[in-house]
Amino acid sequence: MASPSGSHQSEGLVTCPTCDYTVTQAPGKKRTICPNCGNFYSKEAADIATNYRRNRPRQQQNEAKSNNTSSNRGDGNGRQHVLSNLFQTLRPGGRKPATEAGHETSENVTKDTLPRIETSNRSQLTTPNQSSVPSYGAPIRGDGSVQPSCGTNCIHHKRSDNSLKSSHGHMDSADGLRHPSTNSLHGKDIYSRGPSPRRLSPSLVPNNTTSRPGDLSSSKPLRTADQLKSDFLLAKESGNWKPLLEFYTSTFGSFSDVNAAFKRDPSKEYRSTEDPGLKFDFVNLVYDVLIKTPQGLQKEVLKSVINSLLKDKRSHDGRIWPHSKDDLRAFLVLVQNPQFSNVSAYVIFAHLLRQVAALSDHDHHFLVHWLKRLKFDRFQSVIERIHNFISVRLFPPKMEDLPPLSKCSWWIPSATKVLALFNAANGLLTPPLVQYIEFYNSTLDHLDLMAEYYAWQNPSSHAGFSFCQYPFILSITAKRTILQKDSEQQMIIMARKSLVAKVQRRQLPDIGMLFLNLTVRRSHLVSDSLNEIAKKQHDLKKKLKVSFAGEPGLDMGGLTKEWFLLLIRQIFLPNYGMFTYDKQAGVHWFSPSPCDNYQEFNLVGVLMGLAVYNSINLDIRFPSVCYRKLLSPAVVPFNNPRATVGVCNVTLSDLKGVQPDVAKGLQDLLDEESEVEDLFGLTFEVALSAPGKVTSVPLKPGGADIPVTNENRKEYVQLYVEWILNNSIYSQFQAFYHGFHSVCASNALIMLRPEEVETLVCGSPKLVMEDLKKVTVYDGYSANEATIRYFWETVLSLPIETQKRLLLFATGSDRIPIGGIGEMTFKISRIDDTSLLPMSHTCFNQLVLPPYKSKKILKQKLLTAVNNAEGFGLE
Repeated sequence: MASPSGSHQSEGLVTCPTCDYTVTQAPGKKRTICPNCGNFYSKEAADIATNYRRNRPRQQQNEAKSNNTSSNRGDGNGRQHVLSNLFQTLRPGGRKPATEAGHETSENVTKDTLPRIETSNRSQLTTPNQSSVPSYGAPIRGDGSVQPSCGTNCIHHKRSDNSLKSSHGHMDSADGLRHPSTNSLHGKDIYSRGPSPRRLSPSLVPNNTTSRPGDLSSSKPLRTADQLKSDFLLAKESGNWKPLLEFYTSTFGSFSDVNAAFKRDPSKEYRSTEDPGLKFDFVNLVYDVLIKTPQGLQKEVLKSVINSLLKDKRSHDGRIWPHSKDDLRAFLVLVQNPQFSNVSAYVIFAHLLRQVAALSDHDHHFLVHWLKRLKFDRFQSVIERIHNFISVRLFPPKMEDLPPLSKCSWWIPSATKVLALFNAANGLLTPPLVQYIEFYNSTLDHLDLMAEYYAWQNPSSHAGFSFCQYPFILSITAKRTILQKDSEQQMIIMARKSLVAKVQRRQLPDIGMLFLNLTVRRSHLVSDSLNEIAKKQHDLKKKLKVSFAGEPGLDMGGLTKEWFLLLIRQIFLPNYGMFTYDKQAGVHWFSPSPCDNYQEFNLVGVLMGLAVYNSINLDIRFPSVCYRKLLSPAVVPFNNPRATVGVCNVTLSDLKGVQPDVAKGLQDLLDEESEVEDLFGLTFEVALSAPGKVTSVPLKPGGADIPVTNENRKEYVQLYVEWILNNSIYSQFQAFYHGFHSVCASNALIMLRPEEVETLVCGSPKLVMEDLKKVTVYDGYSANEATIRYFWETVLSLPIETQKRLLLFATGSDRIPIGGIGEMTFKISRIDDTSLLPMSHTCFNQLVLPPYKSKKILKQKLLTAVNNAEGFGLE
């Protein structure tokens, strides 16, 4: 409850000047952190604000209180735009506040504060060879007054008066801290030794009594890029940095100044999502020049950024104003500042990220569309900057460089939310500006990922932030770890249930009950596998063990991999009839021919699920749209067997990855300039080929009687694409979908992108043969023998496609595990018959290599084996 009078201050109680929340001030402390809104203020500031509110009319007090209450209710952490924590130095070991009688020393001030820093007392930055250089739009100078809606005891008047009364060397900040008003660039003073009139940014110059804070009330003189380049070169040569100092500090002193400097036309509003109205090339130039200036000047720019972030959104009559489009433009400019790559600027960067993260959904919508206008290098730089910010906050190289994590727990959530805006902007572009892997933060691989996952799964008992809420930031390695450990937990649960059931039936437990044991005959591989899986549906989430009937041996992983490879090879044969293969696209697709039983498609889905569940890579070539369909939806609808599954939005570009020739024909139809009705004579039908006959299927009711014309050809193409990729194979894909999810029914799938599901199933396509050489072991050879040297010299000189064929020949897949080649084993064994071609045992990743006499013979024999091998034999 707010204090009704100033008497509370004398009793050790102070009232927050921002939200009217009253707390007890600890003995000996000069400043207090408000537990309600996070504001940091001195007793003097609280007294001024209390006196001002007490002298206002009752109606204004009630209105201000009402606005404060609603604002605080909307955010449990207080108003997001309040820069709440302490900031003492712009960099570790930097300039510290001067110590005076009656004031705290710098050691008593926490690092994480953002003081208000007045930039009015500037002196010339000169050398003995000072020359006249034009300045870049200095802020409008005022007479020291503020908007007339403030009373005589307004805190803004008090701060302004204190600033004017402060002696040279000190100035007051918003939290009562006093800071030195001198600094140096190459040893030159940058502040004058006497007071000067306070300069007001355009946002503080009144134009009428109802103007909202942050509106542009006047325009700044525009400067060109050529002038900035010229003045930088002149300053670098002469040592006179004052003109650049004035330009930069005035440009970043407030959101209004930022807009005046970077808007193409300051008089226009630019309210479109597609055009932010910014001079992006000039923004890039300003920042490129900034990072080449002296460190002292850069520190002054950071102070100006602090000032712009500290501008309160509250008008002097107590009303809360929403953010304007000019504010959003300022955020878009500030977030690109390369100074935030420095750890010493992380406190400021954190507050900027917090304000951006706290914007409304409507404002985020505009920012997302504006972010996609950034150039590739700038877009990528900001992403990398935010990643480094998160990594350093999680694992700081020096603990003293940053405030305690307990006092800035909001840093990482804010940064991640802003990164989500960039991810959303990237997703709006076709092709995307950067690859999705650019949003991976590999540092998170070292966290307790399961704790993050369980916190995400149980929000009621683990309220708060979890990286799993933003899965784009988790690498495929992290997601695989979560999926595997979640699978292991489910395996343990299923094994425990089986053990308990055995004990309850008074049966003797055996080790086999802990696994999914499949016994199949090689001669009846598909039918036996189908029958075994159908009988053991409840055991699918146990560890897989495979044995071949009539063959002794224990499955240590090799038999399981062999079963996968043999089964998939047989099922995907064209004459088996389940899948078609397009040589140009290099992918398999579901045959649209109707059949009586779709259980074999269910089996393929189970195989893929078991491969993911048991961390086995399969040599399956499905197009990317298949994995999108597999995640539509990512979780099977509960207790609703008739729910539509495996259907997603498809386009002509998706068809290009499945049937390129058909897609080209449809594209030609769209591009044809003449009348397509007379030229092609098409109707809204599609021909379906079945053994011994061809049938016509209408694409919509009455399609046989609807000709394709120039007016409706887009509809025809879309219906044709949907028929091929969705409608014609719905039953087949439905069985495939349920088979996969019967094994991989995990909420962790929600976090996966379609491309990541493909990587989990097939492995990573990124191949580095030098890494394979490092993990290779030898049987009958040593690493220094001539044959081994010939082999690696030959392999490393091959084109990447031939290297992949070699890996496919030796391991059964041309892809590597998600964690890299270091997770796989590869063995080269010796056989003394040099008349033989190299051979392989794909189940054990083993290459059998004879000791050929020369490098030329080895290369010839190796390429002959690799280029003529198909599956498990020669063509």
